[in-house]
Amino acid sequence: MIHRRSFLASAGAMALLPGCVATSAANRLQLSGALSQGSLVVGDVGGAARVLVDGSAVHVSPSGIFAFGFEYDQKKPSTVAATFVDGTSETRDVVPSARTYEIQSINGLPPEEAHPSSPDIVSRIQREHAMVAEARKTDSEMEFFAQPLDWPAKGIISGLFGSQRILNGTPSAPHFGVDIAGGEGASIHAPASGVVLVADQFFLEGGYTLIDHGHGVFTGYMHQSVQLVKLGDRVERGQQIGNIGHTGRATGPHLHWQMNWFGVRLDPSLSTRTSAPDRV
Repeated sequence: MIHRRSFLASAGAMALLPGCVATSAANRLQLSGALSQGSLVVGDVGGAARVLVDGSAVHVSPSGIFAFGFEYDQKKPSTVAATFVDGTSETRDVVPSARTYEIQSINGLPPEEAHPSSPDIVSRIQREHAMVAEARKTDSEMEFFAQPLDWPAKGIISGLFGSQRILNGTPSAPHFGVDIAGGEGASIHAPASGVVLVADQFFLEGGYTLIDHGHGVFTGYMHQSVQLVKLGDRVERGQQIGNIGHTGRATGPHLHWQMNWFGVRLDPSLSTRTSAPDRV
């Protein structure tokens, strides 16, 4: 069963605040993850319950698993509240641990790719981004997000999540993904099982694939030279989904790996279980 929703929850990685309240006899609300700005949080309430994050209901599986994410720059606390079937409840105020982001300069991009201005190109980018935004409203029953991810490609990390980008000398938006320079044609593998929601060629992203891992958690793959999956395909952890390329806005072959909880942009490197590639 797939639901659609439009709410976006602001959040950040978590440390308990002194004033948290729990009305249940035992601590049944469990939260795991990197618990820092830009991280995914996996929650567990041990069974059926209603869970609110900052006042908005989140999807809870029959086993009690749920997810939410924290914005890359959140500083304020978020409130997680669980109400159990026995009538008891547990509420925690949580605040992200802060991160320091780098500044990265990238030069040599074609001007229209670095800062698009043509009405036709701007309109195309808007349509493509609207398609992805709509796909990211999907709230499926799958629970593949609950297990840590595998790194999707081998290579060198050439770009970090959250870094301020200077494109051709002009400040641009932060970099909301992790870049892995693995060489033209190197294989890309699904870091967890899921279902393909987008597989297309976009102006900025090039060969782009979006995978749904359940409960509003998605991973995306940009700049592919070859895409081996299509819309609606079920993929398994470790399955090859494409090859590294330099399609779209890219100065060389690399994979831009992104992660979201609905519209909240997350750092996939904070949710991994395998060793990270070396860094430039």
